[in-house]
Amino acid sequence: METRYYFIFTAAIILLQLLIYIFNKTLIWWLNKQLSQKARRAITFVSFLLPNVLVICHFLKLFTIFRLIALVLALLLFSAFASIAVGGIHFLFRKSKSITKIDRTLRITYPILFIGITALSVYNAYVTRVIHYEITLDKPIKPLRIGMASDLHLGKLFGGKELDKLADIMQQEKVDIILLPGDIMDDNVNAYLAEKMQPHLAKLKAPMGVYATLGNHDLFGDQDRIDQEIRKAGITVLRDETLTLNNELVLIGRNDNLAHDRPSTEALLKQVNTDLPIILLDHRPTDIEKHASLPLDIQVSGHAHKGQVFPASIITKMMYRLDYSHEKIGNPHVFVTSGYGFWGIPMRLGSQSEVVIIDVKGK
Repeated sequence: METRYYFIFTAAIILLQLLIYIFNKTLIWWLNKQLSQKARRAITFVSFLLPNVLVICHFLKLFTIFRLIALVLALLLFSAFASIAVGGIHFLFRKSKSITKIDRTLRITYPILFIGITALSVYNAYVTRVIHYEITLDKPIKPLRIGMASDLHLGKLFGGKELDKLADIMQQEKVDIILLPGDIMDDNVNAYLAEKMQPHLAKLKAPMGVYATLGNHDLFGDQDRIDQEIRKAGITVLRDETLTLNNELVLIGRNDNLAHDRPSTEALLKQVNTDLPIILLDHRPTDIEKHASLPLDIQVSGHAHKGQVFPASIITKMMYRLDYSHEKIGNPHVFVTSGYGFWGIPMRLGSQSEVVIIDVKGK
């Protein structure tokens, strides 16, 4: 395992203890100071014991409960946000003669804030916004409308209903072509097959076709079945491949860099006519700076989810040259989306489910 993952794991454990501490102090305050010392100790013991036991059991592989751990961590984080807000108000008015009355109000405010933040996170995970961009290329091209959705993570919590909605959005936006740059499935096709999602995925249609690449979650061992199921839905999967459409437009699709043997973008470019507009589908935005000097026109990526739940967005900003939005970096216009689906738990804070529409014009 890379050294950085040990640092990330250590930081996560420290963060967990901090969040538990904040939750414990808030819970004791919320239950009122009339609690006995024994009751406080019991609450503290249980507060620290349960989350840490879950983490230990998961990493000892006694049972797989990643989603439960992620849910607990998210709820502790949302509780901390509510606690900080309530604690800040308490601090400002701590010397007020009305502090007792204010605290009673704050005890009502805390659970309302917590529930509100949690509800907002679920709303952001399932209610999709459509983002529009307009760009002009230095090459001749007919007006083109691209519909892009990354990180569908099709699974038990995100499936047929969401695919129907995605198809409706693409139809309403009258896109010419649909691009799906990776993480189509959530690790495997088990839920996809069990929930019979193929007819729903097959609703994605566009005049110039629907094209996908494989992301890291598509390459965890079930990639061949994932590839097969996507193709059955009428979608073209580009696995380190190039495709020229009507001698007007070039698509290049790369496997996620979890596939260490994938060819470089430079090698794939040697297979195409670089005088034509070139669109690259590359799941992770890791090679953006390498691509800056290449004869690419557009790169579409996902993976980072804009952090999915704040403050993870701070980490993604540190990890990638561009972790979200659009920027012209060297030659190509680079688009990184927060994703249509979600990873792990149906919660987003500081990010939202989105579909990207790119209107392209030529010189």
